[in-house]
Amino acid sequence: MHVHMVRTLCCVMCLGMASLSSAAADEVAVKGRQILDAHKGAVVTILLVLKRKVSFPGRPSRDSESKVEATGTVISPDGLTVVSLALTDPASLMEMMSESTPRAGEFKMETELRDAKILLEDGTEVPAEIILRDRELDMAFVRPLEKYDTPFAYIDISDPGAPDYLDQVISINRMGKVAGRVYSVSVERIDAIVRKPRTFYIPGKDTTNTGLGSPAFTLDGDFIGVFLIRAIKRTGGGSGDNIMTVILPAIDIADAAEQAPPFKE
Repeated sequence: MHVHMVRTLCCVMCLGMASLSSAAADEVAVKGRQILDAHKGAVVTILLVLKRKVSFPGRPSRDSESKVEATGTVISPDGLTVVSLALTDPASLMEMMSESTPRAGEFKMETELRDAKILLEDGTEVPAEIILRDRELDMAFVRPLEKYDTPFAYIDISDPGAPDYLDQVISINRMGKVAGRVYSVSVERIDAIVRKPRTFYIPGKDTTNTGLGSPAFTLDGDFIGVFLIRAIKRTGGGSGDNIMTVILPAIDIADAAEQAPPFKE
């Protein structure tokens, strides 16, 4: 075979592979947009007003108040919403991660929730409250103070999907005020799966707009779980070796949600 024929064949093969790769990428983009359109109404912003009290031995305590925004995933028509506990109560995360040394008890932070609202897609602010906390799984459940006549847009978590290693998954996040609180959709990939003592999925470390509290879906649109924090007490080693972002599966979210108290009559 002549050299120029070999070169031509190689070029044709490369173009074919590039076309296949482009087609696959386009398919993921189409599915991602479909998932965004179907579920973005169930991804809300939680507006919080937090009071923090920080104290050190031998020093007067310092109080401060701050406004915090967190992404939440609505999981029921009555507005029950999952959000990262670390964002609603930073003191709980610090306590979980604190070193088991005498110096660990010298610094103390207390967090008090002063106000909470659920910001819907249309800009409506719904007065809300935190009704349940799970420090081990980094979950807080937010719900409207009163029952709404109109059902909330929500994600059905009763029939979840389960990704495998290297699967691509779609996440939906609601961005902050500086971005006009628009929705973002990202493609993540599953790097690892932990099975014991409970299952959770570890996404890759590529930089995306996925935030804590964002829901994750398979490419077929099946709900997988919510991006939350996994943290353990520091026992040595480098900084950051005891905390990571994971996708907590729907089954754990559903089990915890069953403990939510009913609306007050």
